[in-house]
Amino acid sequence: MLWLLLAAPALVGAYVLLLRRRRHTALRYATLDLIRQAMAPGRQVRRHIPPFLFLLAMIMAIVAIARPTARITLPSLQQTIILAVDVSLSMGATDVDPDRLTAAQAAARAFVEERPPDVRIGLVAFGGSAMLAQSPTDNRKDLLAAIDRFQLQRGTATGSALYASIAALLPGSGIDPESVNLKAAPSRNAVRDALGDSTRRPDRKEFTPVAPGSFKTGAIILMSDGRRTTGPDPLSAARMAAERGVRVFTVGFGTKEGAIIGGEGWSFYVRLDEETLQAIADVTHGAYFHAGSAEDLKKVYRDLNARFVLERKDLEITSLFAAAAAALLLVSAGLSLAWSNPTLRAD
Repeated sequence: MLWLLLAAPALVGAYVLLLRRRRHTALRYATLDLIRQAMAPGRQVRRHIPPFLFLLAMIMAIVAIARPTARITLPSLQQTIILAVDVSLSMGATDVDPDRLTAAQAAARAFVEERPPDVRIGLVAFGGSAMLAQSPTDNRKDLLAAIDRFQLQRGTATGSALYASIAALLPGSGIDPESVNLKAAPSRNAVRDALGDSTRRPDRKEFTPVAPGSFKTGAIILMSDGRRTTGPDPLSAARMAAERGVRVFTVGFGTKEGAIIGGEGWSFYVRLDEETLQAIADVTHGAYFHAGSAEDLKKVYRDLNARFVLERKDLEITSLFAAAAAALLLVSAGLSLAWSNPTLRAD
């Protein structure tokens, strides 16, 4: 609709033609005082102000018709954050001082302590299985106590962690993570039960997918240091989150070179699976962060906390331009009435 701005130079041209026509119109005045008053420098400039304001009002109105938008920083609508923390054996690696799990716990504590006001946090711990360590709450003591209870487990069930996190974030969605076998690849029927498939569960309402990232009152932060070794496919779980509009922010924790961990008679190499974590973030319209050290992890959590306080959004600002146009029209009309004088003629 911005092509309507071509009317602006047309209005200026019409106004100039009108002024020229008035100059060529013969007028007779009863006294020269009226001519001196009309030709005063202040009046010459003042008489052009109302038409100029009218022109600006028309431009503002046309821009408003085009429905402009602006990228504005606004308070975030996030109300619930689910923090899913990997507690698999690989988190015992010491490539991050003093070890990955201890550093992760320290960063999680900082995240909780610096959480935005009115934001609830839930905790999911996952190794070979996933469990809700703390339901969403704003009680700092309960959250810190749950973080301190983290213990290492065998296996890495990243997909199970996502199912449990979605169920905690959307308790009324009918998602049942317990229906999925968390210690082995689940059957297709088990996954359907977990998702509340309407074809198998007629008692549940039919689910309608929404746009990825459209759920604005909550998010999931998934932190892991390795690839899935058991449980359901994490990308399938990520697609389920995307269908519900839930964004998943993933944090890859540990060095990219990997590390060797072991005990009495056993050892194995663990490496960071950035590809899967990046894919989860992309599918859900979230973001991926890499934290190669304890200090990096604290910075990531600090950045995420700041992200949940303020967000940059595209906001339509048509009303601002429409209001400006209306105000300019009123000022133009008011000045025109206040400054106009009846034309006096005398024979």
